[in-house]
Amino acid sequence: MALPAQLKSIQHHLRTAQEHEKRDPVVSYYCRLYAMQTGMKLDSKTPDCRKFLVRLMDQLESMKKELSDNESITQEVVGNAHIENYALKMFLYADNEDRAGRFHKNMIKSFYTSSLLMDVLSVFGELSEENIQHRKYARWKATYIHNCLKNGETPQAGPIAMDQDEEFGAEGFSGLGPSYAPGIGFTPSAGGGPSGPPTTNYNNIHIPPGAHAPANTPAELPPPTADAVKPVPRSVPTVDPTLLNAQQQGNIHLTPEDFTKAQKYCKYAGSALQYEDVGTAIQNLQKALKLLTTGKE
Repeated sequence: MALPAQLKSIQHHLRTAQEHEKRDPVVSYYCRLYAMQTGMKLDSKTPDCRKFLVRLMDQLESMKKELSDNESITQEVVGNAHIENYALKMFLYADNEDRAGRFHKNMIKSFYTSSLLMDVLSVFGELSEENIQHRKYARWKATYIHNCLKNGETPQAGPIAMDQDEEFGAEGFSGLGPSYAPGIGFTPSAGGGPSGPPTTNYNNIHIPPGAHAPANTPAELPPPTADAVKPVPRSVPTVDPTLLNAQQQGNIHLTPEDFTKAQKYCKYAGSALQYEDVGTAIQNLQKALKLLTTGKE
């Protein structure tokens, strides 16, 4: 069934869901859930929209039954960790390529898909300020690099700080033509889109250094070539020795919120290990241990 024009803004989230159907059903499920929730807010009364959304709800129910033994579906905290780690993984891959001056379709798609997955995180609650900034930066970078390459210009690598504030949203990616990366078509936003340096000040955005990007990525990469750059070794944080034989200190009173936070850190660690991200796993496990033994973060 064709997507009604009123729901155009969720087309890329639905396309991302379709692309991940077999590769990562959890990502596919939450992309559709986000699309359904957003679509209900956009237009749930027009016959075409209502019919489309009811069909999407049925699809979600079917997926939920098929994935009933998957913790990422049955427990929100696990699902949240799964989507956030996946989005950050894509962001770090694209950021690493950007900082190294390696501009290609796959890194553009990774930047843009990571921004879509940051949208999807809103199904779990309000986005953190860091995720809001990552989303804005990734969406802008995808637009900027795409338009530079399209115009035969060389993009400026890495973060760039300018004075004026301008944001490029999903409307800058209105086409779904086959000429670009699978599932993502790019057309310049109104006014031609950015072909020069960005006009947003990103001085205060914390973007993890490209050197810390994981060696592998969930994006579908082309086969390696003979002159491919070797992956950057991942750095593993030092383990705090005081936590090796950790025991709860004195009469520490842990609140229900503390237990929820500790559980979340453990889920983040488990999700990170799915992507062989040892550093992130260690950091989150240390946070959980510290919270449980001292009552402080």
